[in-house]
Amino acid sequence: MYYKTTYPSPLGNLTLASDGENLVGLWIEGQKYHGDTIPETMTENNHLPVFDAAKEWLDRYFAGEKIAIHELSLAPIGGDFRQSVWRILCEIPYGEVITYGGIAKKMAEKAGKEKLSAQAVGGAVGHNPISIIIPCHRVVGSNGSLTGYSGGIAAKTKLLELEGVDMTHLFAPLNGTAL
Repeated sequence: MYYKTTYPSPLGNLTLASDGENLVGLWIEGQKYHGDTIPETMTENNHLPVFDAAKEWLDRYFAGEKIAIHELSLAPIGGDFRQSVWRILCEIPYGEVITYGGIAKKMAEKAGKEKLSAQAVGGAVGHNPISIIIPCHRVVGSNGSLTGYSGGIAAKTKLLELEGVDMTHLFAPLNGTAL
């Protein structure tokens, strides 16, 4: 059984999902792929300890604190490739960014391969089911484009600014799938 609750954030309402013990989802209202990893209907439950912990974490994050991801019990649902990409996302330091190509290079090294597709990595990043906490907003295009955030460019920009990222070399694309 899966449960959900909402959290009012500076980005709008967030939906949090749990299997009862772990956080399995966090989506911005209207986000692309909202809830798509949950295999069944979610039941509203506002009183799970995992939701209390996630809401406290989010309160602290939106107040500008640098909080460790490992403070929460996370269990994103996805295949091995996506899980590997999401683990790398968890390693991106607060206030820093990495490119899709940079993640592809790390993935290739771990797999003992010479190269891996940045597009394949982009697909996994875009399907991250625990937005904000698993920091997919910290991934940018190789040219500094803020492309690829399923929560939208405005949300990605707000999160990066909150974290104090130097935005001078980053820009919003004029067209693309993340607008």
